[in-house]
Amino acid sequence: MNNNTLITADGTQIYYKDWGSGQPIVFSHGWPLNSDSWESQMLYLASRGYRVIAHDRRGHGRSSQPWQGNDMDTYADDLAALIEKLDLKDAILVGFSTGGGEVARYIGRHGTKRVAKAVLVAAVPPLMLKTPANPDGVPLEVFDGLRAASLADRSQLYQDIASGPFFGFNRAGAKRSQGMIDAFWLQGMQAGHKATYDCIKQFSETDFTEDLKKFDVPTLVVHGADDQIVPLAASGQAAAKLVRGAKLLVYEGAPHGLADTHKDRLNADLLAFIEGRN
Repeated sequence: MNNNTLITADGTQIYYKDWGSGQPIVFSHGWPLNSDSWESQMLYLASRGYRVIAHDRRGHGRSSQPWQGNDMDTYADDLAALIEKLDLKDAILVGFSTGGGEVARYIGRHGTKRVAKAVLVAAVPPLMLKTPANPDGVPLEVFDGLRAASLADRSQLYQDIASGPFFGFNRAGAKRSQGMIDAFWLQGMQAGHKATYDCIKQFSETDFTEDLKKFDVPTLVVHGADDQIVPLAASGQAAAKLVRGAKLLVYEGAPHGLADTHKDRLNADLLAFIEGRN
């Protein structure tokens, strides 16, 4: 076992990266990706005097692939175990998409004693699923379709998501990057089939409303106005209203995968928020 792994209470091995030194920034990735999806932000911030840490969620990337524990409470507890192991203090938690749910549930379950600030990027909270009380959400049939496509041909599903709505490459005039598509596909195929299948229910049906109400640290919410995966109205805008004092930044025309397509802007906004300039 190398120094960059954590063994959780149920014996799951979690891989993580830990670069640089300074105030810690902890990144939680989206589905079905891994910590590599944060590399642009990590390189940028570590080069500017921060310690950047990102783990591969259980079942994803280089972490082990347990049959059990592919649920939001366990994801949050795994994040807590990592933060405790590294004895992080005044940490800035940054969560993208499903990772935003992980950050929210972490704060809901473990509080903010080790947390200085939080950032939700194109994140799923408070609730993705369309319900009578959440009319701006995504219909259940969409997630049933994801599950069916995952069982039918998971590799092709990841190609389709990456070449279409994730990066907005299905929009007229979009500059398509085969590299971004390949990276998404590769990370997806590193993840376990069971873990990615289970995670669809977790990111779509988990209600984070009460978790968001427990946020008591400065919080930045970043969302793309053209997010075809996680709708702005049901997520970013709703989350910013639930977190006391949250700042909402909406990127006009930006897709879900804005950490890649709009990385320069996101990097600058993250740094400004961390330094207290926005």
